[in-house]
Amino acid sequence: MIFLIRVSCGQSYFRLPPDGIASTIAPMEKFDEKEQYARTRKSLIERLADWEDQRTWDEFYQTYWRLIYSVSVKAGLGREEAFDVVQETVIAVAKQWRKGQAYDPEKGSFKTWLMNLTRWRIADQFRLKQRNPAAMNQAGGTPGADGDERRTATIERLEGENGAEILDQVWEREWMSNLTEVALQRVKKLVSPNQYQIFHAYVVKEWEVARVVRELGVSQSQVYLAKHRISAMLRDEIEKLKEEFA
Repeated sequence: MIFLIRVSCGQSYFRLPPDGIASTIAPMEKFDEKEQYARTRKSLIERLADWEDQRTWDEFYQTYWRLIYSVSVKAGLGREEAFDVVQETVIAVAKQWRKGQAYDPEKGSFKTWLMNLTRWRIADQFRLKQRNPAAMNQAGGTPGADGDERRTATIERLEGENGAEILDQVWEREWMSNLTEVALQRVKKLVSPNQYQIFHAYVVKEWEVARVVRELGVSQSQVYLAKHRISAMLRDEIEKLKEEFA
């Protein structure tokens, strides 16, 4: 279930699952997401070992991995394949940045630029599936009349005339959710555990004020103060995130 966070961000509002973005992805057996996250991060650090700005790309990975991963899974890739997309996308961004070929603000936003890089990496993974009939069967591919594996409906949508619109919609939702989650984790480190608990109960979990007061043993003024303070910090952090790699 997705909750509407009652904090305006410009003229819009953003949504966040009660347990973060991870709750939007159904669990799968025999897959340790934390272990895969750490393994992918280690691999990235090794591949960027001789780069002076390695710390920057580690931060980039920690900021955007969930966005790229979530979109990849929702595009129809398996979880390990989605982590491959994460790694290859971050490497692609880093290489372009190093060559001085970062996105051009006059041609579009950073959000769109990153989406396109991710789209190409997702398409690469589906092309690999096409060469592996067993993987295609697991992903929902069906054999054609001529005996060849047809491409999944997902890759056809991604590469077809409506592909851009479909991915735009998914990316837009995940983009804001990702920034909110990352910003929330940063803010959490800047406030007292008590204030964050109040904010989480009232804003994220959407408890009524009376319930927050009763169950947390705080006053109404403390509830409103926590909401006001952390909401303002959250907006600031989201704006910082939007500018970090711009």
